[in-house]
Amino acid sequence: MTDTSGGSAPSRRSLIGWGGAGLALGAAAAGGAVAMTRTGGDVDPAGSGSGGAIAFHGANQAGIATPVQDRLHFAAFDVKTDDRAEFVQLLKDWTEAARRVTAGRPVGEGAFGGLAEAPPDDTGEALGLDPSRLTLTIGFGPSLFEKFDLAERRPEALVDLPKFAGDNLDANRSGGDLCVQACADDPQVAVHAIRNLARIGFGKVVMRWSQLGFGKTSSTTPDAQTPRNLMGFKDGTRNIAGTETDRLKKFVWADAKDGTAATAWMTGGSYLVARRIRMNIETWDRTPLQEQEDIFGRDKGEGAPVGKAKERDEPFLKAMKPDAHVRLAHPDSNDGATLLRRGYSFTDGTDGLGRLDAGLFFLAYQRDVRTGFIPVQRSLSVDPLNEYIQHVGSAVFAIPPGVRDKDDWWGRALFSEEA
Repeated sequence: MTDTSGGSAPSRRSLIGWGGAGLALGAAAAGGAVAMTRTGGDVDPAGSGSGGAIAFHGANQAGIATPVQDRLHFAAFDVKTDDRAEFVQLLKDWTEAARRVTAGRPVGEGAFGGLAEAPPDDTGEALGLDPSRLTLTIGFGPSLFEKFDLAERRPEALVDLPKFAGDNLDANRSGGDLCVQACADDPQVAVHAIRNLARIGFGKVVMRWSQLGFGKTSSTTPDAQTPRNLMGFKDGTRNIAGTETDRLKKFVWADAKDGTAATAWMTGGSYLVARRIRMNIETWDRTPLQEQEDIFGRDKGEGAPVGKAKERDEPFLKAMKPDAHVRLAHPDSNDGATLLRRGYSFTDGTDGLGRLDAGLFFLAYQRDVRTGFIPVQRSLSVDPLNEYIQHVGSAVFAIPPGVRDKDDWWGRALFSEEA
């Protein structure tokens, strides 16, 4: 990221001290750092290149309907402060930092040029790198609403997920009061963003768990080549496109009429289910091709559904085996339930037994978890793919609407008394 702070300028932290307040100094400049704006679910064309900036301000948060980037750093945090005002200030500080890094600018006064006796405002590893289409998306977990006496503002759609057949969840990789999803085409840019938010939040929040991802497994741009998961199959052929405003409105964006006046703050937001799915790669790799294709309901080369020639041909579900993955997950098998997926592959070393700790970090956005992820996941309880995968981490979050302008901040509608 290019340092535009001017290295010779004296640091003003000597005047105001450090506690996150220094971030506000660049608010006016950072607010105009990106000229583009997003409206509704529209994709910002300026962010289509690998190095461009994607607008931070908009009715919806970026990183949902935005064209999916190549890399992910996802982090869940637990809140340690019980001071509501202190937590609100943290959200404001995080918002300002997010404005800057998504525009390719350093946090605060930058990584150098300030007081030698004080830590720099930015960690510096992204100096000289372009924005790489970085998006930062924040979410609030169910437990956050208990911590700040916000139970009446917890949306009904933000339900605790039930235990599903085959779950083997690790508590250390599940849950969280907050989440931040950083997506970018450069992994260092994504990691830099999460690292700086964690640093700013020191003493107020602590990272509970995190996940790095690569090789997007779903796309919101259907005109591009459909990505493949680690099992070698195309994934997300029928995913919602970022330009399909009607489908986004129907299946992804929360609406004021979905809840009560107390939960209207979620209008323009969404709900995220994150699942860490471990794949038994070694077993899968010894499975015959025909069996692999029968399990998915698509051929491995073209990605065409059973009996069809092309990937995007309309599936004939009855031609597939009754428990084929595509058939079980299809909206026609789940009363129309439709998810917007933004998953990533991961490899985290080995499991100590010579097997790769690898799989899919599943991310799905929806208008209501009760009519989205839950019925689909229940349908998949008889999926033969379960022989090769296991859900080992899980979390659900309410994703608030976007930050509309330089005076707005993440979660303002939830925490403002007048909301």
